[in-house]
Amino acid sequence: MEDDTGEKSSFIVGLIENRAKEVGVAAFDLRSASFDLSQYIETSNSYHNTKTLLNFYDPMVTIVTPTKLAPDGMVGVSELVDKFCSSSTKVIMARGCFDDTRGAALVKNLAANEPSALGLGTYSKQYYLCLAAAAATIKWIEAEKGLIITNHSLSVTFNGSFDHMNIDATSVQNLEIIESMHSCLWGSNTKKRSLFHILKTTRTVGGTRLLRANLLQPLKNIETITARLNCLDELMSNEQLFFGLSQALRKFPKETDKVLCHFCFKQKKVTNEVLTSDNSRRSQILISSIILLKTALDSLPLLSKVLKDASSYLFKNIYKSICENEKFATMSTRIGEVIDDDVLHARVPFVARTQQCFAVKAGIDELLDIARRSFCDTSEAIYNLANKYREEFKLPNLKIPYNSRQGFYFNIPQKEIQGKLPNKFIQVIRHGNNIHCSSLELASLNVRNKSAAKECYIRTECCLEELMEDIRKDVSLLTSLAEVLCLLDMMVNSFAHTISTNPVNIYTRPKFTYDGPLAIDSGRHPILENVHNEFVANNIFLSEASNMVVVTGPNMSGKSTYLQQVCLIVILAQIGCYVPAQFATLRVVDRIFTRMGTMDSVESNSSSFMTEMKETAFILQNASHRSLIVVDELGRATSSSDGFAIAWSCCEHLLAFKAYTIFATHMENLSELATTYPNVKIVHFDVEIKNKHMDFKFQLKDGPRAVAHYGLMLASVAGLPIPVIKSAKSITSKITQKEAERIQISFCQHHDLQMAYRVAQRLICLKFSNQDEDSVRAALQNLKECCIQGGL
Repeated sequence: MEDDTGEKSSFIVGLIENRAKEVGVAAFDLRSASFDLSQYIETSNSYHNTKTLLNFYDPMVTIVTPTKLAPDGMVGVSELVDKFCSSSTKVIMARGCFDDTRGAALVKNLAANEPSALGLGTYSKQYYLCLAAAAATIKWIEAEKGLIITNHSLSVTFNGSFDHMNIDATSVQNLEIIESMHSCLWGSNTKKRSLFHILKTTRTVGGTRLLRANLLQPLKNIETITARLNCLDELMSNEQLFFGLSQALRKFPKETDKVLCHFCFKQKKVTNEVLTSDNSRRSQILISSIILLKTALDSLPLLSKVLKDASSYLFKNIYKSICENEKFATMSTRIGEVIDDDVLHARVPFVARTQQCFAVKAGIDELLDIARRSFCDTSEAIYNLANKYREEFKLPNLKIPYNSRQGFYFNIPQKEIQGKLPNKFIQVIRHGNNIHCSSLELASLNVRNKSAAKECYIRTECCLEELMEDIRKDVSLLTSLAEVLCLLDMMVNSFAHTISTNPVNIYTRPKFTYDGPLAIDSGRHPILENVHNEFVANNIFLSEASNMVVVTGPNMSGKSTYLQQVCLIVILAQIGCYVPAQFATLRVVDRIFTRMGTMDSVESNSSSFMTEMKETAFILQNASHRSLIVVDELGRATSSSDGFAIAWSCCEHLLAFKAYTIFATHMENLSELATTYPNVKIVHFDVEIKNKHMDFKFQLKDGPRAVAHYGLMLASVAGLPIPVIKSAKSITSKITQKEAERIQISFCQHHDLQMAYRVAQRLICLKFSNQDEDSVRAALQNLKECCIQGGL
């Protein structure tokens, strides 16, 4: 299909976003009939990932939704297109055109690949935004270009962000990154058993959101990861900096990043004739934002003092760009000219309301001063009424609390009420050991007080119009400040806090390479070690020369936990955090794929085996040589012969493009992979048999080891009748005896090849090591002696 418009670019790009800072992109290439779909979380208000994609595609037409639906606090993809795609034709389509259900159907019909390979059956919920963008893009192309796309003709690919690791929705669930898999069974307390909730010690909403985004899309850039790790090194070695930053961040309001949305968008001008409830609410939010901004700017000097002597690049850059920026001081001075010095951000409803009414200095607006007097008079009258009722009805503990929904109300301890409550009290509600109620006098005063507060809000906004215009001129600075505070919150209150609250040397700094091995010494599961006091640590080693590990062992020996553990350590490392291990060096991973668990999918009308095959197809079609693939019990949901054949074939396919793969299985015959492919390593979890019962050691050891009839042992423990167990033992012994002999012979025949491959593997590892020349020579001499003695 050729582009007949004469334009330099041939891409039509659809963009859509939601309020969770996720962006969906659909890029249609008219020349090559290809369709690239991407969905990712924007980790900053500057839309860095979207800019990268737009720069890559250089679209001739960009399709967006109306700007009013952009998420709060962000400029919106529509304005982004105006700024960074001036050569592109911008098309605004109604939100209804962005229909993810229709998009999924269109992609399914038009894609040349099988839907299961694209992941549409299993992952359509994850890609709903880019599918919505696809629907609008195809609709525009068909209407404006006069094209009819032939079914099953498009080359469709799903991509994540280029700068971040991609973790699909199923893997997020399998690895318990955000939520525990069994929270519905164990209750809400198991939220602490997800990686997100273990690290979620952040203090701000923005910091928590940034942490979640990083866990779902870890970094791939080694320089950025290293900069974060250098910050952690300094925080761990400099207690004064760590506690100083913790204290400084507490001074900033928790909603600092949220306030930006009220400066990004200009509202209609407020006039004296327009005094509606909606305007007063809008005015209240704006005043609250100004107060919050003032509080944040007042907290900057302490942050500047703490960061002044920091040595790591990231901290120095923050100090230079934020703390030394004179525009913040100018903005603070400008706010101080209008806002009273004693006004601070407050979370208690009535205190916050009073602060908002008295935010502007006295004498600036006479009508505002009159409204304030009315507000004070009615507030004083309400407290006098409470004193009156205490004496009149002999209720010494009567209180007059306030909430933003119903205003002032009476709170009376139930034990003080003798008999029936006086008729003067209305709207009586029992609330625990207290009675909440009101009276006609209080209701009248509430109305007058609320009306006075609304008048204060409206008049205050009129006084703040010029100040708002001045602030909007430097709104990009506020965006930078909010992003810096979120990053510091995550680094200090999450990463450094998690490391410092664990015993010394339990967490270590990971090292990174682009092409080296993945080696973890004494790694631990970051979630389960918080549950079990005596967690058994295990190692992992993967390299170009040994890129697949096959893990064997009985049920409940720890295979699934081990697979999960490796992935979580990689994720922790690539978000720039220390990892639970004694040593870790990692190759940067571009995508993590997991196939774990077996269950039917009622939604897609798929059996457990069909679900398993769809997930496996998605992995095989989308994995690259830099991916980390974790597969648990592939092929167990069908017949043993077919399951073994599928598992073997999938292993061979994964070995071909050298992705790092960990494959857990009960199929002992898969151990023969190591005889045919020297880059396969067989390991097993140690189990001791005591009195016909298994003692699980949860310790990983090299080589295959078959625990005889462990399935029958567990069946016996579960209560199967003894005659059934005896019969099963007789049958399985006949089946397995000859097979075990054949496997042993095969291992012996290929021993020399294995030895040669292990030598090559050690040499490759030395190639990527950071050791000095003498250490390398010593390692080579040791390798030579081991070869001569046959000890490899």
